[in-house]
Amino acid sequence: MPEKPKAVVLLSGGLDSATVLAMAMAEGYECCCLSFAYGQRQQVELERAKANVARRGIEKHLILRLDLDAIGGSALTTDTAVPKNRSQTEMDASIPITYVPGRNTIFLSYAMAWAEVLGAGDVFIGVNVMDYSGYPDCRPEFLAAFERVANLATRAGVEGETSFRVHAPLLKLSKKEIIEKGFELGVDYGLTHSCYDPDHRGLACGSCDSCLLRLKGFAEAGRLDPVEYQ
Repeated sequence: MPEKPKAVVLLSGGLDSATVLAMAMAEGYECCCLSFAYGQRQQVELERAKANVARRGIEKHLILRLDLDAIGGSALTTDTAVPKNRSQTEMDASIPITYVPGRNTIFLSYAMAWAEVLGAGDVFIGVNVMDYSGYPDCRPEFLAAFERVANLATRAGVEGETSFRVHAPLLKLSKKEIIEKGFELGVDYGLTHSCYDPDHRGLACGSCDSCLLRLKGFAEAGRLDPVEYQ
């Protein structure tokens, strides 16, 4: 029986990354999951990442420590108030304070490095441009540029051992479509966390941008969100 190709899957513990993991596994990849404790206020998402890894029987799961809170510049890594109860128009108007400077570039760089060590040519990330909150590092232009960098900046890429590919299978899907795909693949969304501002118990606020987009997606999909809210 041929050996499965390896892939590095960026797994935050959120709805999108859990769906991407299920999609990568369905495509026949041996998935190696990579998560980050980067100083985010929503540390509970790492527990959800661990729960998804355990449920899926993933053998390799790295959780790396990055002190992005020392850099600051985001409501997710500082005490800055997280915006609440914003309309879709307000979300679309500008890049929000929940944007973390350099986050996806940094995450993908670590994923590229680990993929090279593993002999993997594929990296999966759960970004999308339909229902995201205006982040510049979730755009197809960014992903295409990073893929070029990965093939220029690694020994495996330069020597032709591996051609790196960045997969973003959710890129053009709405939250409704993502959730429908996840249910089709057996994702347990009760083991995910999307909230930017959970309370001390880890319960979602229900009113930040991420919670509103999540709840809207479940409503449009005709499904109940299984996570507990404040």
